[in-house]
Amino acid sequence: MEIKSYQNHAELLVKQYLLANSFIPYTSVICGICGCKMVYDITQLFSNVYFKSYPSLSKAQRTEWSNRSISTFHAIFITFMSLYFVFWSNLYSDHQYAGLITFRSSALSTFTLGVSVGYFLADLGMIIWFYPSLGGMEYVLHHLLSVAAVAYSMLTGEGQLYTFMVLISETTTPGINLRWYLDTAGMKRSRAYLINGVVIFVTWLVARILLFMYLFYHIYLHYDQVKQVNSYGLLLIFVVPLVISVMNIMWFGKIIKGLRKTLAKRQ
Repeated sequence: MEIKSYQNHAELLVKQYLLANSFIPYTSVICGICGCKMVYDITQLFSNVYFKSYPSLSKAQRTEWSNRSISTFHAIFITFMSLYFVFWSNLYSDHQYAGLITFRSSALSTFTLGVSVGYFLADLGMIIWFYPSLGGMEYVLHHLLSVAAVAYSMLTGEGQLYTFMVLISETTTPGINLRWYLDTAGMKRSRAYLINGVVIFVTWLVARILLFMYLFYHIYLHYDQVKQVNSYGLLLIFVVPLVISVMNIMWFGKIIKGLRKTLAKRQ
């Protein structure tokens, strides 16, 4: 009976506080940060046992190895959830619900964004702490813009559809990380490395170039609803995707150059 009573109290606590609408943003951010810490620790334990080359890596390489596993797990999670909300869910459908799509949100969408905020905060902290080994100033700028945009959308419920559209671009992260793992493992001349380069090219073109074109086209079609958002929200809706898209084009140029170099060596 005592165990049942404790269980009932625990369920009541979760429902009334942790999963209450007013607490979801804060709970989800904490979950995101704790999840990053858990993945980081598990990666270190798993890699020590199953990867023979891991112990021979330098301290900086082991840190980046574990850091990239965090970004991979986050990318898989947020890509799946973003695709669900943008293309499969009826939450942002033009025909299913009344009201402006720019103000629609749900407990699940807010929680998802909160987990992503937790990840960006944790990763930004690591980038700054180990600067510049985990990334240069462009990564700091990318994460600051991401935290500002995603946190605003999470806390206000405004523009969540466009936030999820931008977050779909995280689908390129696992391929980028795998490329680093293959390079670190000495497999730069392998067939897997070449295939990985082609996959990165295709996913980057679709998720970070073409998708952003669709995003701006969607904003154009729904501008009468978008303009109802307050001035700070409008700034984030227009400026953040624009800045990130410019960065995406710059990185895409580097990807094309790297792929050409790899193909030239093959020939």
